[in-house]
Amino acid sequence: MGKPGKEKMIDFYRQMLRIRRAEEKLMEVFSAGEIMGFLHVSIGQEAAPVGVCAHLRDDDYIGTTHRGHGYAIAKGIDLKRAMAELFGRKEGYCMGRSGSMHLADLSKGIMGANGIVGGGIPIVAGAGFAAKYKGTDQVAVATFGDGATNQGTFHETLNIASVMNLPVIFLCENNGWAEFSPRPVHAKIENLADRAASYGIPGIIVKNDVVEIYEVCGEAVARARKGEGPTLIEVKCDRWYGHYVGDAQKYRGKEKVDEAMAKDCIREFETRLLKEKILKQADIEKIQADIVAELAEAVGFARQCSYPGPEEMAEGLYV
Repeated sequence: MGKPGKEKMIDFYRQMLRIRRAEEKLMEVFSAGEIMGFLHVSIGQEAAPVGVCAHLRDDDYIGTTHRGHGYAIAKGIDLKRAMAELFGRKEGYCMGRSGSMHLADLSKGIMGANGIVGGGIPIVAGAGFAAKYKGTDQVAVATFGDGATNQGTFHETLNIASVMNLPVIFLCENNGWAEFSPRPVHAKIENLADRAASYGIPGIIVKNDVVEIYEVCGEAVARARKGEGPTLIEVKCDRWYGHYVGDAQKYRGKEKVDEAMAKDCIREFETRLLKEKILKQADIEKIQADIVAELAEAVGFARQCSYPGPEEMAEGLYV
């Protein structure tokens, strides 16, 4: 897999910034009471969704955790309809029923987020099995956090994916916290990718750098498309905010939060783009302004959409 060119590098920056600004806007409207339920943001972790989704087609599958907005955006979901969904409006992708934790768009291969830790992993493997059974060259990507690697669903799925040589990429975003528990509390091994050896598949560790993630994921996707089986990738990243929006984070001190925020994958990439003269400061300001305008339009669209009525409750139910 070759190095990304100039245009792709610019797109990486634009996409990572779209994800961050979208989630910052979601935090704002959620805190104002415009969005119901829970909200989990991936701020600080934007490199992983952009790096892997750059290799995926619309007909490739992806299933995420409850912290999945970034992957939906990177996979190409429409921000207006996505925002309408989170606002609970019927013009949203799932008629306002999914909220943040179950956002889906099958036309883009987005199988949906999952509120159950490790719950999406076997579902994605099922999509990989379907692709292999049909003889297509589609791939399926399962994303999850470090805590999910202790679930039976993780181990059982990696085993069957290995045995059946399924075209699945298992992408672990190790942000250091399984909800409220640091890694040493729930796993003795430091590198969770080492668990791949138990199933005879490649296990790769990569830092929170969009270009490095792009290169590693490119090799894994190419292997899967050629029928060479699954890969486990562990991205070492940092979660800036709590498990959910409103989490007081009493389980980690301010110094740990400051430490995480100091490692900003977007700022570091922006510095690189400027240094390599891929972008000028004026270009960055234009990209930022365009994203702010796009989000304002998406939120405005969501606010003017209508709520589903009682007569629509049974729509989409099969039993």
